[in-house]
Amino acid sequence: MKIIKNTLKIILLLLFLIMALFPLYWVIVTSFKDYKEIYTFPIKYLPSKINFENYKYLFEISNFGIYFKNSVLISLISALGAMIISIFSGYSLSRFKYNKAKNTLLLAMYFSQMIPTFMIMAPLFTSFANFGMTDSLFSLMVIYISTMIAFSTIMGKGFFDRIPVALEEAALIDGCNNMQTIIKIVIPLSLPGLAAIFSFAFVNIWNELFLAAMFMSSSYKMTIPVALNSFISKAGVSWGVLSAGIVVALLPTMIIFAFTQKYIVQGLTDGAVKG
Repeated sequence: MKIIKNTLKIILLLLFLIMALFPLYWVIVTSFKDYKEIYTFPIKYLPSKINFENYKYLFEISNFGIYFKNSVLISLISALGAMIISIFSGYSLSRFKYNKAKNTLLLAMYFSQMIPTFMIMAPLFTSFANFGMTDSLFSLMVIYISTMIAFSTIMGKGFFDRIPVALEEAALIDGCNNMQTIIKIVIPLSLPGLAAIFSFAFVNIWNELFLAAMFMSSSYKMTIPVALNSFISKAGVSWGVLSAGIVVALLPTMIIFAFTQKYIVQGLTDGAVKG
């Protein structure tokens, strides 16, 4: 009976794994097919030959390289900005006493995470348009940092709660001020948590479409999600080019998770349980 249960579990896991990985496999395969082979029936699950025409079109004709640079710049700066702010805001909520104001502030942050992005798009656009700050990479960075602060602060507080206060008190006795204590003690001990904050912020910003589409009117300021969306039109869908773009768009997030996976798991574990 135990063997049957284990076998069923393995089969179910394999089915879920296939369901999760097949779309990724199909996108990669399609990106190397030519136009005729994509629409060939019966379907070919492997390209007859490796074709790089879709990638060539992507970077030489569609200016995808510019969109890639825009996304990297915006995502890196915004994620770093959110992470740096979360260090001080999360540490403040973890260490300093605000009485009832602290609980109210935390409740407001939790509540802000339940508000869908589309509900704040119109007010944000109107406010920035009144100051002539639309169609600007800087404005988009400010918006992304602002929208990620609450989530990053909540995560940061969880990480800082795990750090023993005695270590900071010892540093203060040795002559460190509050800023030196944060830089020399708190930040090094919370690096796994900061890696988790940065990774989640980067991926969220990298994949964001609606705000980027609304605020960026110049074609050379588009981000990757907006550029990918442009391959879908009334005339049809450029499946090969779209698939190539998706593969390229996946690379930065895969690289980040490959290098920070260990720290993300440790950071989420530390941040989930208060010590």
